This record gives sequence, structure tokens and C-alpha cells, in this order.
Amino acid sequence: MRCRGRRKYLTSSERQRLEEGAGDLKPRDSLLILLLLWTGARISEILDLRASSIDLAEGLVALNTLKRRQVHVRELPLPPHVLDRLECIFSLSRRQMDPDLLDARLFGISRSAAWRIVKALCLRLQISGPAASPKGIRHSFGVSSLQSGVPITLVQRWLGHARLTTTAIYTSVTGPEERAFAQKFWTFAVAPPE
Repeated sequence: MRCRGRRKYLTSSERQRLEEGAGDLKPRDSLLILLLLWTGARISEILDLRASSIDLAEGLVALNTLKRRQVHVRELPLPPHVLDRLECIFSLSRRQMDPDLLDARLFGISRSAAWRIVKALCLRLQISGPAASPKGIRHSFGVSSLQSGVPITLVQRWLGHARLTTTAIYTSVTGPEERAFAQKFWTFAVAPPE
């Protein structure tokens, strides 16, 4: 997946640097980066999150897929460290018990402000090109999910794609990512699971 010869997704090492670098940001900004990294959501979908979108007991986030004509909600599991940060920063348990706070947006910032947070962190970490954007983070989620063995149909659901052919673009990788796919195949072909 390239744009004029330049990679459109973050590599696994860039993803890791981004997550580590997010620790130096203000708590809300750090959480914005973590949610982008661990959900593959569009930035507007993250900014639309409310306390009612998070199920702490089940470890899920419900995202409104904003690119479809009809309302479509998709649920994704979140890693425990992201759930803990959500609870810590936004006091979700308290918000979920208060009708006035339940449906208030969590982030309360504009799309352009969120873009600036991502771009500034990428600049500081010397990550550049098309991958250094919210869309690059989304693309890296798709590539990383497939590389780790998540079935393509599940990645499709997580990303909110209507068609599998859209999700299939995340298999068009080069360099280390392509070698990682090949290594997974070689390992499987030599010692197939029972």
C-alpha cells in the first residue's frame, strides 16, 4: 500500500514509537493517540465517543461508523491498559451513572485540533510522509491486525468496511511487513498446526 512510491501505513516500530511518545503528551491527547492505534478508527469516530460508548466490564468500545449512509455501530475489544486510561482520565464509571454526562462527548475538541496533536507527535518522533497522519495510523492498524493473524473478515468488521475488497488493500504491503507475512507462511508450512 503505497502512495506515489511512499508507504501509507506506519511500520510496527513506528507504531511502537508513537505509543511510547504519546506517554509524554497531556493525558487526553495521549489517550486520543492510544485509541487511534488500538481501534483503527477514523479520527471523527474517536471524537464522537461518549461514556455510553465504552463497556468497561466487557472491554469493548462501540464506534459509530461515520462513512456509511445508515447508522452502523461496530464494537471492538480494547487492551486493558487503554481501558484503564479511559477510566482514569474520563471517570467513566461515574459518567455512566449520571444521565447528564452519559452522552456528552469525551474529547470535546475539533477534528483539526486532533489532527494537529497527531501531526505534532509524528513530527517530534521524526515520522514523516503519508503514514504520519491519522489515516496512516488507521492503515497501520489494518496491516498489523492481518500480520498478527486476525482473520480478514474480523479486520473488515473492526474497520467498518462494507466490502471485503476494501479491507484487502491492507495485504498490499512491502519491505519488512511483506517479509513478516512470508515468515508467518513459512512457519505454518513447515510445522502446520494440528
